[in-house]
Amino acid sequence: MLFALLLQVAAPATPAQPPATLVVEPVGMAIAAFDADGDGRTTRAELAAGVARSLAAIDTAHAGSIGYIAFADWAERWLGDRNALPSPFEVDADGDDRITLAELQAAFARVFARLDVDRDGSVSRKEVLTIRATAGRQMGPPGKRR
Repeated sequence: MLFALLLQVAAPATPAQPPATLVVEPVGMAIAAFDADGDGRTTRAELAAGVARSLAAIDTAHAGSIGYIAFADWAERWLGDRNALPSPFEVDADGDDRITLAELQAAFARVFARLDVDRDGSVSRKEVLTIRATAGRQMGPPGKRR
């Protein structure tokens, strides 16, 4: 046992993986996933169809809307996390505690417009990527950085 402890102490520590330099918002990943024809670009038509398909997959009762808990299930499935943005409060435009297809499509349309940097009516993989400004810097409390 002492020998095993000595080996652990003597073994060089593996360097930490450097921080990512490119990031994608969860909603950007969903928009990219809605690319139906596989050309690497998501058009407004593909976006509308993808959002409708994603909501229908959660709205199993075919009620035409989902509540906030079901929206969290939707976000976990399509955005990767129950707390990913957009939040249900942002999407629920009329404040009735229900998310309709029209509300979800409107929220995605706003994000689509923001991401469509070249204004060509489609969002490419390049447009959903963001370069992190802090790439390469060590993170931690101020004053502890070198």
